[in-house]
Amino acid sequence: MLQELRERAALVALLQRPGAKWQDIALDVLEVGSAVTVLERGLRLQETLFPEADPVTSALAQAATSLAGWESAGIGVHACFDHDYPSQLRGIHQMPPLLFSRGVPAEDRRAIAVVGTRQASEQGLRIASVVARELALNKVTVVSGLARGIDTAAHTAALEAGGRTVAVIGTGVNRFYPNENQALQRRIAVEGAVLSQFWPDAPPSKQSFPMRNAVMSGYAAATVVVEAPWKSGARIQARLALEHGRPVVMPDRLLEHDWAREYSQRPGVHVVSGLGELLSVVEQVISDLHTGPEALPETAHLVATN
Repeated sequence: MLQELRERAALVALLQRPGAKWQDIALDVLEVGSAVTVLERGLRLQETLFPEADPVTSALAQAATSLAGWESAGIGVHACFDHDYPSQLRGIHQMPPLLFSRGVPAEDRRAIAVVGTRQASEQGLRIASVVARELALNKVTVVSGLARGIDTAAHTAALEAGGRTVAVIGTGVNRFYPNENQALQRRIAVEGAVLSQFWPDAPPSKQSFPMRNAVMSGYAAATVVVEAPWKSGARIQARLALEHGRPVVMPDRLLEHDWAREYSQRPGVHVVSGLGELLSVVEQVISDLHTGPEALPETAHLVATN
């Protein structure tokens, strides 16, 4: 088994163990510098108790079989130590040790999350669509969570503009949730990318969506919150984005909510009035975060269109 495959298989084996704490394993592997070493250390006692078996070899073989099955099904598997793992996620506390993907890999350093409530208003849907379209037209990746409402509007508008969009989902990549977005998810997997930190067949759960928001926040350079009542996952993402040191942009109409008024006083939060100002602030955020060859060209400006 090639060393690179051994390391990836060892990480999968560690995560497949009963009671495995994924976050602790990721930190341990990065600190030690080898998933194989961490696996060997963890199985040393078992090897002593059952000398006739080689638990490390057995665990690696089982994990390699899983990896081969995922690969044959067209699923990308990205370990936190792989060169193609999104570097922007390595700096967040909730870094997933594994990412599963369907779609076209890309650096996506120029990415903005557009998020909001599932129970979106007509105005909210329009704002999400316009922002996503203008981002896409200016070669900025639109990131969202494939939920009903604002997320669906953002993904759809980015695709219709011929741009790139990335869906960070709260289930495994083999699942479709909500089911009504099955066609949209399949299209994103062809024209963009679908990412998940969960096993490919994992169903949705109450805990998985806030976890998804953490990864979405870390993946994107900034988050635009279009609409978000108190219980919305978008509010959670706004908090996480600030925790990750990512700017948050929100329309002033959100100030009707207590949480938005509180957040508006924090560094890194931009409250805007109107689509024109929102797009201008997003453009400035991108310019500030990505100077040099990857910055927006001087002639490119995000302009609200009718």
